[in-house]
Amino acid sequence: MSQPSSMPPRRSWAATWRVYTEPASLRMLALGFSAGLPLLLVLGTLSFWLREAGVDRTTIGYLSWVGLAYAFKWVWAPLVDRLPLPFLTRALGRRRSWLLLAQALVVLGLVGMAGNDPQQALTPLVWCALAVAFGSATQDIALDAYRIESADTERQAALSATYQSGYRLAMIWAGAGVLWLAARSEAAGISGYQAGAWRMAYLAMAASMAVGMITVLLAPEPQSRPQPPAQGLAAWLHGALVAPFADFLGRYRWQALLILALIAVYRISDVVMGIMANPFYVDMGFTKDEVAAVTKIYGVLMTLGGAFLGGAMALRWGVMRVLLLGALLSAASNLLFAWLATRGHDLTGLIFVVSADNLAGGIASAAFIAYLSGLTNVQYSATQYALFSSMMLLAPKWLAGFSGRFVDAYGYQEFFLGTALLGLPVLLLVALAARVQARS
Repeated sequence: MSQPSSMPPRRSWAATWRVYTEPASLRMLALGFSAGLPLLLVLGTLSFWLREAGVDRTTIGYLSWVGLAYAFKWVWAPLVDRLPLPFLTRALGRRRSWLLLAQALVVLGLVGMAGNDPQQALTPLVWCALAVAFGSATQDIALDAYRIESADTERQAALSATYQSGYRLAMIWAGAGVLWLAARSEAAGISGYQAGAWRMAYLAMAASMAVGMITVLLAPEPQSRPQPPAQGLAAWLHGALVAPFADFLGRYRWQALLILALIAVYRISDVVMGIMANPFYVDMGFTKDEVAAVTKIYGVLMTLGGAFLGGAMALRWGVMRVLLLGALLSAASNLLFAWLATRGHDLTGLIFVVSADNLAGGIASAAFIAYLSGLTNVQYSATQYALFSSMMLLAPKWLAGFSGRFVDAYGYQEFFLGTALLGLPVLLLVALAARVQARS
């Protein structure tokens, strides 16, 4: 007598796409907007602002280490996972209370950035950017746990796609919106850098965080597995700090090393390249309006298309196949930037390169988020997912800090070629992880 198949029945395409209209998916759209808004404001858009203000590329590269706050969020993730907040947790629940607190910190940091001019004093701006990054990373911890606890594993790819959609829409606003507002706020008849224009743009970004804050107040608290009461401080610390990591190692054993290695380098090509993208556009002579229209609006829409396509393909064909495809496309698209570096101010070339790069990035992101979500134990969802997403950024962000020095020494073309080569080991790791998963 044959054994019943463990594989779920294949969905029709109509049923596959219908998952995006479910309430949990729609909530993730709004919360994804809140998560995506701060990232560019302390990394990509900030690098454009700094370059226009006359800050050199080497310094801009080093300042990208502000983003390491995202790579170390696993350090305080156990607190977000377990520690109740006075008054807020009782009123909103464990996940929503931390989300609201983190969003408030982001707002305060953005207001602080708006009040500082990097031409006059760079250090205060950096401290405010760190506050935004810390608040944003904390929001990510709570939001990832909220997403994982809001639906079953089968729907995580769809939730990640709608999350990515909101995330990318926020990046349109935090990228194109900032540039558009800054350009429109410049005083007529005055050319060059104007600090007041950037101040108005960043204040508008702070106000835009209201989208996420209102959603948190209106959304339901997900059902989470109750935690047994800890017997004393030592038992609480063991449950919060040791148990999540011990659980992961216990479930995957020697495979954990392969999984962690894959997580650590999967997005290395994109992250290292991305730090120098905006300085590249400035140095190639593209205007604020051109960069806003092509890279921050059209490009992000291409990423959205890639995210939805990646989420649907993962549901239909499996996460590992799409993970391999995303890694291949992401590395290959950096070669197009090397070609664009030889073209100078070529708007048609910019549209073509951004289209290919962002479509590949959307496919890779949707598959990768689904892969990470499947690795977590719901009992430790916030801590374990924070560990995975932190490892994803640690090595790339550290290496990206030297990107400005590399460009100053060798030029943009060699830099983009080097970032493409960084993606080759990723293909091998995905193939090995897929083979191990198939055997298991």
